Amino acid sequence: MLIRRETPADRAAIHAVHSAAFRREEGAVPVEAPLVDELRAEGDLISALSLVAVRDGEVAGHVCCSRARLGDDPAAAVGLGPLGVLPAHQAHGVGSALMHAVLGAADALGHGLVVLLGEPAYYSRFGFAAASALSITAPDPKWGRYFQARTLTAYRPVQAGAFAYAPAFSRI
Repeated sequence: MLIRRETPADRAAIHAVHSAAFRREEGAVPVEAPLVDELRAEGDLISALSLVAVRDGEVAGHVCCSRARLGDDPAAAVGLGPLGVLPAHQAHGVGSALMHAVLGAADALGHGLVVLLGEPAYYSRFGFAAASALSITAPDPKWGRYFQARTLTAYRPVQAGAFAYAPAFSRI
């Protein structure tokens, strides 16, 4: 498996990955697929943090981070998501490899935090914990423990406050 940055040639495959990974009913396009397209079109997708996993010459998974705001700081944190893996490649380490790669890349770029909305049982293995423990407020209080954050090397305790995802997230 190879983890690399997405290229323009990967866009249709990335859309297909999220469509398949998050499909809840046949024929319906899950919100995660157009979300990535919108983030990219609006300039909020961070290209260095949009990674694909390639297995046997096929894009098997994708993860991305987008611009976000934490309090008054537009650079301290990034929003992670979606993370999607084709069903045939799930439970084979693709998602874990993507997570480790994107966290390492976000750290290397100097971000202090990565924030996401997801299942604590899954994301805790990557060092995520309830964002509220770091004094980070969710856009929606009902998210509770599913709103999580992971500190990186550049994290400072003053990086706290209300978190806001890129505008495309508010439309899903």
